[in-house]
Amino acid sequence: MAKKAAEGGAGLGAGTLVAVLHGKEALLKQLHTKALRDALAKKHGTVDLVTFDGATASAADVLDECRSFGLIAGYKLVVVDHAEQLVKEATRGLFERYCEGVAETGEAGATLLLRAETWRPGNLDKLIAKIGVVLKCEEPARGEAIAWVEKRAEREHKAKIEPAAAEMLVDRVGANLARLDSELGKLAAASDGGVIDGRLVAYFVGASREEQVWGIQSTLLSAPAEEALQHLRYILDVSRQPAVLVSWALVDLARKLHAASRGLKQGARPGDLFKALKLWGPSGDAVLHAAKRLEPGAALDLFREAVRADVRSKSGLGDPERTLEMLVLKFARAARG
Repeated sequence: MAKKAAEGGAGLGAGTLVAVLHGKEALLKQLHTKALRDALAKKHGTVDLVTFDGATASAADVLDECRSFGLIAGYKLVVVDHAEQLVKEATRGLFERYCEGVAETGEAGATLLLRAETWRPGNLDKLIAKIGVVLKCEEPARGEAIAWVEKRAEREHKAKIEPAAAEMLVDRVGANLARLDSELGKLAAASDGGVIDGRLVAYFVGASREEQVWGIQSTLLSAPAEEALQHLRYILDVSRQPAVLVSWALVDLARKLHAASRGLKQGARPGDLFKALKLWGPSGDAVLHAAKRLEPGAALDLFREAVRADVRSKSGLGDPERTLEMLVLKFARAARG
C-alpha cells in the first residue's frame, strides 16, 4: 500500500469522473471517499452526496442520477455501496457505455464512485482509467501499518506514539486500519496529551489469545518454574488454547535456543543471530541471554525433547497437558543453565 493510499486520496482528485474502491479495508475506503469529496467541493463549491445500495438499486436509477442535475448544488457525488452486486454481467455494458460517453465529452455533472468488497477486472476498468481510477483497498503490511499508526496518532488524535508502542499495537490488533484507529482514539484519551508508550498499550489493548500462547516463551526464559506452570495452566484452562499450539510454541523456542547457542559458541555476532533467527525486541534479547548460559549440547537435548513431546501429543501417546507440564519444567531448568 503506497504512502498516499494509506492517507486516502491516492489517484483521486477534482478531475475524477468515475472511480472504483474495492477491498475489505473499510476505513481506507472512507478516507478515499472523504479526500475525493473534499477535492470536488474545492473545485465545484457545494457538492450533493447521493448514495445507493448496490444490493437493491438498479443500474438505470444510478446512471440516471449521474446524468441529472442536482437540486441544491450544481455537482453531485453519486456513491454506490456493495457495487459488486450491481455491476454484473447483465449490467456491465451499461456502465461501459456511460464511461465511453463521459470520456467523449470530457465532463459530467457528477462523479460516480463505486465501492465494493470484491471486484472483477475487465474492459470497464480500462474505460474508467481514462476518466478516473480503480483502487484496491486492502490491509497494509506490518511495517506500513506501523508507519500509518504513528502518522494517524499525530494528525487525527493529536497524540504522539512511541515507535515501539506502535509496533506493539499493530502486533496486538493486527493491520486492520479501522480497529487500529479505534484503539488509537482510546489510547490518545488515556495519554491525556502525553506520549503513548508501551505501558499504555499493554494496559489498554488486550493481548490476543494467540499472543498469550507465544507469550509463554518470554515466561520460560525469565520466570521461576512455578510461574511458568501457572502461565501454562492459564493458557490451557482460561484462554482455552489447544495443547498442540502451545507445543509448537515450545518447539519454536527450543529451536531458537539451540541455534543461538551454537552460533554464539562459534563466534557469531548477536546482530547476525537476530536477523538469521528472526528475533526482535526484548524477547530476542532474552533468547540470546539464555543461549549464552546453555551449552550447545544441552540446547540440542532440549530441542529434541520438545520435538519428541510434540510428536507424542499428536500421536495420542499420554496426556498432552501432562506432557507440556513436564516440558515446561525442563525449559525452566535449562533457561537457568
